[in-house]
Amino acid sequence: MSITIVLGAIVMLLSFASCGGRKKMMGAAITNRDSLPIMATYKVTTLISDSGITRYRLNTDEWLMYDKKTPSYWAFEKGVYLEQFDSLLNVDASIKADTAYYYDREKLWKLIGHVDIKNLKGERFNTELLYWNQATQKVYSDRFIRIEQPDRIITGHGFDSNQQMTTYVIHNMEGIFYVDQAADSTKTDSVK
Repeated sequence: MSITIVLGAIVMLLSFASCGGRKKMMGAAITNRDSLPIMATYKVTTLISDSGITRYRLNTDEWLMYDKKTPSYWAFEKGVYLEQFDSLLNVDASIKADTAYYYDREKLWKLIGHVDIKNLKGERFNTELLYWNQATQKVYSDRFIRIEQPDRIITGHGFDSNQQMTTYVIHNMEGIFYVDQAADSTKTDSVK
């Protein structure tokens, strides 16, 4: 009987010791809130109006707003698609990118990865990095750019444009340009 009591006491002591000594595991407190977005929105489709007229539609899978970062910005890290409408709600222009950041205080957009833009004239612009400064109303890039016009394709490294992308300058231009053979053969005949 004394062995049973001793064994029972040992079992009880071991079970009390194992229950009372456990610490609760908790994650560290977040003391620096700049790593957290003030807003996180998923599967967004929103219409933007100008003077009461619907002018734009924005689609994105994820929209994060960081107000405590320096500088503060909005993040569209899962891609963004923006359409501009005419007065009859027909799509005039569009912008698509794999990733985008909008620096709200600077009014600067940074579009990254498979940037595809269609302007009001129907021209298509493709690049990997593009900046749109709304404050200066300029669009620019220092990367490879491909512009598809109705009659030709122009490529280059770097460009500057107005924000409508209708007036632009391409730096280090490349491309295939067609030459009128009749005009060209007249020149070669006169050289002989």
